[in-house]
Amino acid sequence: MRQPFDWQASLAFLRAFPAMQGEQTLAGDRVVKAWRIGDQTVLARVSWDDTGTGALRCELGSVEALPDQVVAAALDRIGFFLSVDDDLAPFYTAATSDPAFAPLVARLRGYHQVKLPSVLENICWAVLAQRAPMAAARAMKARLVGYFDNDVAGWGGTHRPFPSLEQLAGLPAETLSELVRHARKSSYLHGCVAALTTVDENFLRHGDYEQVRAWLLGLPGIGPWSASFVLIRGLGRMERAPQDPEGLKAASAVYGRPIDEREFHELAAHYGDHQGYWAHYLRVGG
Repeated sequence: MRQPFDWQASLAFLRAFPAMQGEQTLAGDRVVKAWRIGDQTVLARVSWDDTGTGALRCELGSVEALPDQVVAAALDRIGFFLSVDDDLAPFYTAATSDPAFAPLVARLRGYHQVKLPSVLENICWAVLAQRAPMAAARAMKARLVGYFDNDVAGWGGTHRPFPSLEQLAGLPAETLSELVRHARKSSYLHGCVAALTTVDENFLRHGDYEQVRAWLLGLPGIGPWSASFVLIRGLGRMERAPQDPEGLKAASAVYGRPIDEREFHELAAHYGDHQGYWAHYLRVGG
């Protein structure tokens, strides 16, 4: 786990992030969330270790005994979701010579981005949320999640994870269409899930950036904006800064002048391989 790490900033983001509203339980400094790991539902309770270790505490539970490989996969998934291993030191060093941006960094110092829980869920959400009101997209996602009997009870409630890749890949196209109730989106989802069964997630997380981006752009229904969204929020690929109207608006607010596309990319370039964090901090805090 890389320091500095501000757990309260992570909790604040989870409370406010509309794409994940109601999908975990937040009480005090604890997050309880269910995950589908292989063919098991794993319940995780994450909190700050108050014994002075400066680390997070993660407790796991399941209806069945958890094999070592499931425990390891769950801890990897949860740590990646919370970006605990992101090294922000180069990003913060670069910010010291950016006087307009430095106050925002001082305010958010220690915030590690909270990703979507998996690249699978991120891609599915990107498809469902395209040109759809938030409520409609959330309803489609809820029907998809609710179809599977993955619920697990514990730590004060019943929790439901997003289905696994294997579960979604096993859905007949007709069933998927009935759940999504949108022919184009269900067709896109079917194609995306099929493609994900053929690729190694390690390649998506760590492979050549442009090759990964090209692979994402080859998915049905995934255009440049969605690919950038998945690269950052599902894969933690911070080498590029996504540019969109909201990003330009946030940059203009922080830098105190209208920022066009050219200047946006010039400002981002100052942050090298951490320019995605620059853009994310702009949106979160700007």
